[in-house]
Parts: sequence; C-alpha cells; structure tokens
Amino acid sequence: MTKQSIQVTRLSTSSPDFRQQLDECLQREILVAADITSTVSEILQQVKLHGDQAIIDYTNRFDGFNVQSINDLAITSEQLNTALERLSTEQQQALTHAAERIRNYHEKQKQGSWHYEEADGSVYGQKISPLEKVGVYVPGGKANYPSSVLMLAIPAQVAGVEEIIATVPTPYGEDGNLVFAAAALAGVSRLYTIGGAQAIGALAYGTETIPRVDKITGPGNVYVTVAKKMVFGDVGIDMLAGPSELTIICDGDTNPDWIAMDLFSQAEHDEQAQSILIATEGQFIDAVQLSIEKLLPEMERKEIIETSLNTRGIFVCAKDLSDAAMVSNLIAPEHLEISVADPESLVNEINNAGAIFLGRHSAEALGDYCAGPSHVLPTSGTARFFSALGVYDFQKRSSIINCSPQGAHKLAGTAAELARNEHLQAHALSAEYRLDKDLD
Repeated sequence: MTKQSIQVTRLSTSSPDFRQQLDECLQREILVAADITSTVSEILQQVKLHGDQAIIDYTNRFDGFNVQSINDLAITSEQLNTALERLSTEQQQALTHAAERIRNYHEKQKQGSWHYEEADGSVYGQKISPLEKVGVYVPGGKANYPSSVLMLAIPAQVAGVEEIIATVPTPYGEDGNLVFAAAALAGVSRLYTIGGAQAIGALAYGTETIPRVDKITGPGNVYVTVAKKMVFGDVGIDMLAGPSELTIICDGDTNPDWIAMDLFSQAEHDEQAQSILIATEGQFIDAVQLSIEKLLPEMERKEIIETSLNTRGIFVCAKDLSDAAMVSNLIAPEHLEISVADPESLVNEINNAGAIFLGRHSAEALGDYCAGPSHVLPTSGTARFFSALGVYDFQKRSSIINCSPQGAHKLAGTAAELARNEHLQAHALSAEYRLDKDLD
C-alpha cells in the first residue's frame, strides 16, 4: 500500500483529553526569540534617532536595495497612476471590481455622530471623527499582495482619513505593478518601498520625510509583529497578526475535493499556516484525505502545502454540528467556513471567528479578494476579543456632555456625594458650584 504523503493529525471530541490535545496542536503562543526582540528594539531605536538615514541603511541591508536617498524609496502619485495604466484589461477589471465591492461593503459600516436631549435641555451624545493620518503596512517577501492594499486603505478612505501612508517591501517595477496600481485605486496618499521593523518605526515615530501616523494597520512577519507590539502606546495599532488560519465545519455532504482545495488555499500561504477540518463523519474525513492525496501533485506550492498540513493541519471528528460549533469557538479561527445544509442556523452558535463563510459555495478565497469585507482579521485565537478590520478602526469616538443649568443642578448632588466617598473634595465642590438655589 502506498504511504500517504500527508499525515494530518486526527482528533476526536469523544476523547477524554480532547481539549488538551487540541491546545497542543494549536501551539499559538507567540514565542519570540530574544535575538529577534533585541534586533527589533535596536532597529526602532536607530530609526527614532537617525530617521531617513536609518531607513536607507536598513532597506539596503535587509531588502537588497541599493539606494542613496529616501526619495529613491518614495513612489509618486504619477508612478502609481502609471502602474494602473500598465495593467492588462483583465487585471484592471479584476482590481476595479474588487475595489468597488470592498468600498460598497465598508460604506455600510460608517458611523455617524448622534445626540439626544433631555427634558431640562441638557444634551448628551457622541461625536465621530476620522483619524488624520494612518499607516498601512502591506506585506511582501514571498509574494505581492495588491488585495491587502485594497483591504487596508479603502476602509480608511471610507472613514474619511485625510492621509494614508503605505509601506510595502517591494521595489517599483513590473513584478510589483499590481500593488502600486491597487494603491492608486485605494486612495493612498504616499507610498514608500520599505518593510520590516524599520517601516513600523518610520510610521510610529516619523522621519525627516515620512510623517508620523496616528495608527498602524496591516499584517507582517514576526519582526513586524514584534515592532508593532513595541510601538503600541506611541501609536495605535489594529492587532497583532500571526500565521493565517482556516477552520471548516462540514456535515459530510460537500464535495470532498472542494474541502481539500479550501484547506490547500490556506496551507499554501506558508508552512506555519493552519488548516482545520471539523466533520461529523469519520468517513468524510477519509474522503477528504483521499482528495488531498489526489490533488496535491497538481499544486504549484505543493511543498509548502505539504509541510503546513503535516505539521499544523488538524482533522477533528465531532459528535454533531453543535459539538463542532463548540470546537470552533475553542479555536476562535481567523476564517471559518460553515459548509452545511443550514448554515444560518448553526451560525447562531458561533461566538468566536474573524470572518464567517456560510454555505457550500462561500469559499474563503472569495473573501480574500473581492467579496467585500476586509481580509485583515484576528489570528491566533484573538477572535475572542478582536474583530475584522473595518471603518471603525479609523474613527475616534468623543463623548458630548452639554448640561443646561437645570441639568447641572440635578446632577450636582449625585456627583458630590460620590466624589466625597472617593475623598475627592475638589470634585465635589466643582459639582456643587453649579447648584442653583432658585431651582430647589
């Protein structure tokens, strides 16, 4: 019998130590070697101290560039528009279609200011304001991601951000043409061909040329993630991204080839990507295994897929769909496909997921490119408390309090009583100065 090349770990919820086994397979602790932390800290410090020159030095050193001036790393709006014009008709149509769908979806997320007035004339409410400057880090390295430009910059543009500063570790030219064309479509104000911790430092602290931003968004490698964690507080961040993840819940009636290819679509990102299938039928898991063996040889990135599935893939056999939903909530995946007959019913049992794809035809890959919602999502179980990137990530909420004389009089006694219990005399007196005896 031919040995299978893919040996995906199999678990069963009926096992008494299932949760322990699942935790061991997920291995989500962000374990960062001391040398990486030290390197990132040094890079950030040098960028803070030496600005443009540090960016030039690190870009030449890490990215293999040969530039003398920061201007060599700045891409003009004319160059971005030229990149858009250079696209083939098919490329331009695809990019434009995706941008239109992403913009349409995020327009529906826009929040407006609101207020209400009480009987005494006092007004309370909330003022919504866009951030002024944001940085979008577009990952590079093993591939170029024009879709990430759209998914990051368009929600910011819809929110009303005045200036969108993009960084991408890709030299201007034909290989990265789609990235620069996407920046033109997405309303990017400035773009610099820099990456890594040095890009995060530039956006967080500013340099002589690159402006300091209010918030940094976008995923990257471990150096980028560590850098974002270190600069948080000096600047806002969206989330800390880990390897990409997909969990699929299936009732056994979806074509196993579809499920196998969906697992591949996540596994081909990189060797650390995690693809998980939760099924209610052991025989269906066997069928998916056969599909994997059949389809893998056709894949251009088969070595990456094979490593990812062998080291990080998981098959879980659940007792029923409710049991499967329980497992999914424990995983809190970045992407969740609910490939069952009645997904709308099962979604009510899901509490933790970055993006949820309902039904057999809702492939996660559609969400990566053009369904509409941003594909920038919480990973590593952080969907328990983080949400998908959206317009609200680029807006601030300010409380509005406008007390009438009658309103201040009504609140003063309550405020003063609570303040004195906290031993804050000035607070109490500040409130009581607004008391109006004529209103008693």
